Amino acid sequence: MKILTIKYPRFAFSLATLILRLGLGITMLMAHGLDKLRHFSKYSGGFVDPYHLGRATSLSLDIFAEVFCSSLVILGLFTRLAAIPLIVAMATALFYVHHGDIFGMGERAGLFLTGFVALLSIGPGRASVDRFIGK
Repeated sequence: MKILTIKYPRFAFSLATLILRLGLGITMLMAHGLDKLRHFSKYSGGFVDPYHLGRATSLSLDIFAEVFCSSLVILGLFTRLAAIPLIVAMATALFYVHHGDIFGMGERAGLFLTGFVALLSIGPGRASVDRFIGK
C-alpha cells in the first residue's frame, strides 16, 4: 500500500513545497499584510513597538514582511531570504504580542512561524522562480 511507504517521488516534494509556499504566502498577504497597508493610519497609533523604533516604523517593517516578503514567497523568489523577516515578524507576534500563548490567541502566529521556518529550511522547491534563475 503506497500510503504507508516512507519513500516519496520528487514530484510529491515539489508539490508539497509549492502548496506550503502558496498557502502561507497568500494567507499572510491577503489576511494580514494588505489590510495593514490599506489602513496604515488606523494601525499605526496602537501598533506594538517591541524594538523601540517607533510605532509607525515597527508597522512599516511588519508591512514589509507581510506584503513584500510574502509576495516573494508566493513567487518562490529569494524564498529563504524572504522567510527571515516573516520569521522575525511572527516570532515577535507570538512572543511579544501574544506572550507565547501558542494554544490561545498566538496560535496563528505559531503556525505561520512554523511554516516559515520550514520554508527557510527546505527552500522554495522546484516550482519556483528561484529554480529558473539558478539560485
